[in-house]
Amino acid sequence: MKLSTRSRYGVRLMIELARKTTRDSVFLKDIAREEEISEKYLSLIIIPLKAAGFVNSMRGAHGGYTLAKPPSSITLKEIVDTLEGETCLVDCVKNPSACSRVATCASRDLWVTLSDTISQTLGAITLEDLAKKSSEKDQSAAMFHI
Repeated sequence: MKLSTRSRYGVRLMIELARKTTRDSVFLKDIAREEEISEKYLSLIIIPLKAAGFVNSMRGAHGGYTLAKPPSSITLKEIVDTLEGETCLVDCVKNPSACSRVATCASRDLWVTLSDTISQTLGAITLEDLAKKSSEKDQSAAMFHI
């Protein structure tokens, strides 16, 4: 399984919003610059995140984006599912009728186990966890650049 840049960049976008929850709204151009991601691409990524209720937007001079929920209540699974669709390795895992060999296929059991493990792992990690980890890494990196 390989996640698209849409999910990877979307997670980075959400981490930055989570890290800035104590501030006013954040402009996409600022996140784009900090994360070295195209602002145009981020503007496409934020649309489904907003539609899913994870992000609020405000217009005007003091506009920008903020999280719509506390970072502790948003899981990585929710973000990835919003941007990728349901995390499932092969079609037969969620839709057994997709394959006529489901009843006799030994590899399907492996795909079910792996899909469940990925789903559980992504569901156990919150945006708050990732924001804390990101801050720790920034602090650690800053100590080496004195």
